[in-house]
Amino acid sequence: MDLAFTPQEQAFREDVRAWVKDNLPADIAHKVHNALRLSRDDMQRWAKILGKKGWLGYGWPQQFGGPGWTAVQKHLFEEECALAGAPRIVPFGPVMVAPVIMAFGNKEQHERFLPGIASGEVWWSQGYSEPGSGSDLASVKCRAERQGDHYVVNGQKTWTTLGQYGEWIFCLVRTSTEGKPQTGISFLLIDMKSPGVSVRPIKLLDGECEVNEVFFDNVKVPAENLIGEENKGWTYAKHLLSHERTNIADVNRAKRELERLKRIAKAEGVWDDSRFRDQIALLEVDVVALEMLVLRVLSAEKSGKNSLDIAGLLKIKGSEIQQRYAELMMLAAGPFATPFIEEAMEAGWQGDFPGGEVGNAPLASTYFNLRKTTIYGGSNEVQRNIVAQTVLG
Repeated sequence: MDLAFTPQEQAFREDVRAWVKDNLPADIAHKVHNALRLSRDDMQRWAKILGKKGWLGYGWPQQFGGPGWTAVQKHLFEEECALAGAPRIVPFGPVMVAPVIMAFGNKEQHERFLPGIASGEVWWSQGYSEPGSGSDLASVKCRAERQGDHYVVNGQKTWTTLGQYGEWIFCLVRTSTEGKPQTGISFLLIDMKSPGVSVRPIKLLDGECEVNEVFFDNVKVPAENLIGEENKGWTYAKHLLSHERTNIADVNRAKRELERLKRIAKAEGVWDDSRFRDQIALLEVDVVALEMLVLRVLSAEKSGKNSLDIAGLLKIKGSEIQQRYAELMMLAAGPFATPFIEEAMEAGWQGDFPGGEVGNAPLASTYFNLRKTTIYGGSNEVQRNIVAQTVLG
């Protein structure tokens, strides 16, 4: 196992670093480094910049318009973007549904959907969870009935991240009630401008509407929007979830936020507290361990060996690390982390550190928001069961 980067890979890193430095808008980087609100325009502006370069689909093979990078190059690209303060790529289009369309869609679907995803022009949402069907996705009830050359969809999806911005949504829908629950699920692409689709934002504790409910009331969907075969959607969903769980680990963002934690601790005067510094050290050890685990996977892929199937394990550790650094940031700021007055935050009430960095914003809301990471994408309790079955049989 070789965890060292080659001279060619280091040169690739330098090229990416230079390009990101020249093309990442400074106002967006400032918001990311200080955990300030990113608007739809901020996220899509960066997506379109990447799309113009051909890097929004950075994990795509060349045959579908991607750069055809190796696993190591993709990792280095993600790391340089994160450290520079680039927003996370909204994953639903380029990271999640695109690989499913590539693997299981037909040529017409490739030509119809992939260009808009690669350019950043089309915003995709994910329609998986339902009331009562979260980690147990096999129990989805949203129904799609075939009527001639189209499906009629009725039901509800919930916790749809950024669904208020969605233009298309990929959904798991029930097309059969016979046999095992998994065998009656299909994978359908739905235009969110279709009559009968309605979105209701869910307002969270921090005042944000990051997640939504999506309702389908007799929505007509052309049968040509079905991916693969009817009732085979569970297979396609598992393919997608492996991409989602690896994405949730996000070791590169953890490295950036670890440095932010250190800055806050020093600014708030708790860096000299050896016990608090011990907690930061323990967190840093886990971040390094997670990075080593990611590099082991990359090393296996680079050497042609079978990659370690550890998407669930990466999700468990990555999500727990996110919760820990958010908690330590809030503890470092003490009472100053607690207030959240939306208008005051926008006005910059919390003051600036030397060098233009914003102070304690918004630590409490970030802490509460990141409680979700151990639940979505398959709860960590379920992931532990999967890991145990994989290792122990």
